[in-house]
Amino acid sequence: MNGKHSRWMALVLIISCGASVCKVVDAGVNNDETVQLFNHQDLNNFYIYLKDRGRNNDPKKVFTVEAGILRISGEEWGLLTTTKEYENYRLVVEYKWGAKTFHPRKNGARDSGVWLHAIGEDGAYRGEGNWMRGIEANIIEGGTGDLKPIGDGSDKFSLTANVAPKKIQGLVYQANGAEKTINLGRINWWGRDPDWNGVKGFRGKNDVEKAVGEWNRYELVVDGDSLDVFLNGILVNQAKHVKPTKGRIGLQSEGAEIFFRRIDLLPLSN
Repeated sequence: MNGKHSRWMALVLIISCGASVCKVVDAGVNNDETVQLFNHQDLNNFYIYLKDRGRNNDPKKVFTVEAGILRISGEEWGLLTTTKEYENYRLVVEYKWGAKTFHPRKNGARDSGVWLHAIGEDGAYRGEGNWMRGIEANIIEGGTGDLKPIGDGSDKFSLTANVAPKKIQGLVYQANGAEKTINLGRINWWGRDPDWNGVKGFRGKNDVEKAVGEWNRYELVVDGDSLDVFLNGILVNQAKHVKPTKGRIGLQSEGAEIFFRRIDLLPLSN
């Protein structure tokens, strides 16, 4: 039995597949191994980075904890970033959208994201001062589960996915599709609506994300250079040959209010 399969069995992660949809049926874990990145009290496992302000300078309280819930206001662009690097894990994130949005995305689709394998300098991506380089698992209305290399255009930040022959506003994940490697752009999740137009409140006919104000469960399974993305128990995207394979984890502030009640990391067994 290879290492990947033994790690999955250690998590007792049971996946049921029918037609084109795969769903997590059960996920028993050893709670003693769980790393609570968010401890419901403070942000001690993270540091704050905001564009034009730098580290841990947050006068507008973009990142706050109240009553055990993390709020990211979205008012300023930035990233709540772990102080440590991680590899080989299952990350479980539970989030819901808030009502507030801010210029220049006040009327745009609510947008955030989870950064994986973030390395290098804060704000280095494109020299714009917004994000650290890494891999983004997008959280955006209509596009949660899209995967994007946030890199320097080289194969140092890249991923490979099976994609459908027909593009829907870009490449779309399809389990039995042809392999495609990218170092720019994104791989859309399999159900992205062809009429997605990026407006606030957008919902597509196949959307897995729940309504604004309801809690969603986002699971990202990093096993070596592979990445599986589940939204509310449904497999929505997959990538392999992901580069880099380890780094910091971050939560994005990008114009929309979003709340998190769980950010747990479960290491995969060796």
